[in-house]
Amino acid sequence: MYRIIKSVPKSLFGKGSFNQMGDILDEMRKDKDSYFVFLVDDYFKEKPLSDRIPLKGGDYIIWVNVDDEPKTSLVDKISDQIKESQSHMASAVIGIGGGSTMDYAKAVSVMLTNEGSSTLYQGLNLAKVPAVYHIGVPTLSGTGAEVSMTAVLTGPVKKLGIKGEFTPFDLIIMDPELIKDCPKNQRFFTGMDSYIHNVESMDGINRNSISDSYAIQSQNLCREVFLNANLTREEADEKMMVSSYFGGLSIGHSEVGVCHALSYGLSYVLGLHHGIANCIAFNNLEDVYGEHVREFHKMVELHEIDLPMHISKEFTKEQVEKMAVTAFGLDHMWRHAFGLEWQKHVTTERIIEWYNLM
Repeated sequence: MYRIIKSVPKSLFGKGSFNQMGDILDEMRKDKDSYFVFLVDDYFKEKPLSDRIPLKGGDYIIWVNVDDEPKTSLVDKISDQIKESQSHMASAVIGIGGGSTMDYAKAVSVMLTNEGSSTLYQGLNLAKVPAVYHIGVPTLSGTGAEVSMTAVLTGPVKKLGIKGEFTPFDLIIMDPELIKDCPKNQRFFTGMDSYIHNVESMDGINRNSISDSYAIQSQNLCREVFLNANLTREEADEKMMVSSYFGGLSIGHSEVGVCHALSYGLSYVLGLHHGIANCIAFNNLEDVYGEHVREFHKMVELHEIDLPMHISKEFTKEQVEKMAVTAFGLDHMWRHAFGLEWQKHVTTERIIEWYNLM
């Protein structure tokens, strides 16, 4: 069955483009009571970027801690806080940060107009009321969260996104200057999310000419960034931001696969961040992704990345079984990777074998 894909309708790209945000928001201030909500990674609190956020009048900032993966509980808390403190709807929600912060912004924008807990909307097209206008400003590159139809959330019983036509941002501002100070390991783990998106997008039954076109270009850019030692950091940051954008579009038209299913289990049970969970899983999937995993190993070695190894020694029997059940439940990912009869190829026992390699 063909799927309707909604992409971000407006984007602004280029060095220094963040400086235009004030003008963009001013055009949206319809009256004196208009206000904007900024959800900002608390890493930037009391840092120079915080002074550049164009606050006016009744606008306010909610500093978001992303030490843990995005939680439905925090989405509900933020949404309730905004609803209870304001007599009317925000003009827009602006998310400034990495994939987790942007997922929070997407989820909150949906929950401001839909009743109940965000746990009720973990799935496909469950929200029925259009979201508040929302803007994404990535300060990391690789997740593709800036263009995806999903706000990935960990709830009390599952890790699954709010996905649908109301979730994508209405506008994204991609300024390579905002990612220039990202630490080496974090930059790598986030960038590899894009690399893995492309591998999985092109290795499954949902691939098509559009998804392949985005994935191929995104992968070429990933290789330039992580295998070309002659690039300046400024050149690499600009290419990585475009790679993230194309990689996110690729999986929107296709799907993720084995690595992402396993990483969801790692994140849900162990609380590992998505990028590092992906890298831990992908590092041990040579039987599935072959040459791509070997190329990944070269990138790890070239950039001297501290990739956690042998973490399975610390798994309890209960943890690994819970991870396997979580991963096995992501049937759309397994179906993409192994076809409609995927259960002939994948069992919880096979998934546990993969986890025990990590």
